[in-house]
Amino acid sequence: MVLSGCVPADHRASWRVYPLARQRPHDGLAVVNRPAGEGIHIWIDTDTSQPGVCRPRWNPDAARLFEGNGDAPRSSGRASRPEFYGAMRRGRVRWALRRQIAALCADLAPTSRFEWREPPRTAGEFRPAPLPMLEERHLLSHPKAVRRAEKQLLGLPLLPEDFEEEEEPPYLPGP
Repeated sequence: MVLSGCVPADHRASWRVYPLARQRPHDGLAVVNRPAGEGIHIWIDTDTSQPGVCRPRWNPDAARLFEGNGDAPRSSGRASRPEFYGAMRRGRVRWALRRQIAALCADLAPTSRFEWREPPRTAGEFRPAPLPMLEERHLLSHPKAVRRAEKQLLGLPLLPEDFEEEEEPPYLPGP
């Protein structure tokens, strides 16, 4: 305890926690967890996949925060995941996150009820949201659509047969 009092303020973390918008109000939180005003900028996302419910969608890839103790904080790049998990172990950070996410849910899904889920505090607790499976038809453009685009770029006239679509594209490879 005595030794920590000898460390200048700019050489220790202030653990200041405050809202820092990313694109809209309530979608970010600044946590000054490093010396010289550096820290993490947590990006807040919501999960509304279940009808009538809005809850947090956790992303442990926070941005690096600069000038966190100053008047013009900014973020750039990516902070480490262990820093994110370390911040999630602090009650003040989780409390501020809960308030921000509740406000974001009220803005984005006002008719849904807010459901709090604790953030992951270790890498083992983090479960990324499953993404829908992509199939070949989602990845490849229809050949006639490609041909139409080529003709338009070259300034060639489009013919009626350029607009006819086939049900199943003949170009898909077999299993």
